[in-house]
Amino acid sequence: MIAIIDYGMGNLRSVQKGLERVGFDAVVTRDLGQIEAARGVVLPGVGAFSACMENLKKFGLVEVIRETVRRQKPFLGICLGFQLLFSESEEFGTEKGLELFSGRVVGFSARDDLKVPHMGWNRIDKLGDSPFLDGISSGDYVYFVHSFYVAPDDSSIIATTTDYGAPFVSSIATDRLFACQFHPEKSQELGLRILANFGRFVKDN
Repeated sequence: MIAIIDYGMGNLRSVQKGLERVGFDAVVTRDLGQIEAARGVVLPGVGAFSACMENLKKFGLVEVIRETVRRQKPFLGICLGFQLLFSESEEFGTEKGLELFSGRVVGFSARDDLKVPHMGWNRIDKLGDSPFLDGISSGDYVYFVHSFYVAPDDSSIIATTTDYGAPFVSSIATDRLFACQFHPEKSQELGLRILANFGRFVKDN
């Protein structure tokens, strides 16, 4: 079973439906026992960084997320759920994140030729191989909706970049974690392939 963490915000049901569509059981929950017992965990997200951190604290979910990643349980972070893994965000002033990875969440610089938020389809460029990106190629298009992006201190974890005015990090991967700025659940066939890759990884590990 895959646990999708419910902190009262975000695209929870669409992520659940996406995983179920590719054949994997998923439950939306904030129950600590269910999250701890799950074979894989998803942290989705839509909204403001500070409001999300406040909700995670209110529902007592911060430490279970940290322990899930530290114990190397298969983990998928999506959009804001990707950004929250890092040290801090500059959105609405400096706000501390989950501090699982070193780096900052920074905003796009608005220019006449650069609309913010970055919304719609854009291509990814792969920097290396990962089981979470099986069947995904450089040049494939995925769907984005965001005004902020992650700047990791450790470049070795970067899985893909995307160009929007300049290259930014659109996903990271470690041995057992994948987190992306784009929305797999909104990225049609290619996004379902990423969700299926995650589901298979959970099943096999």
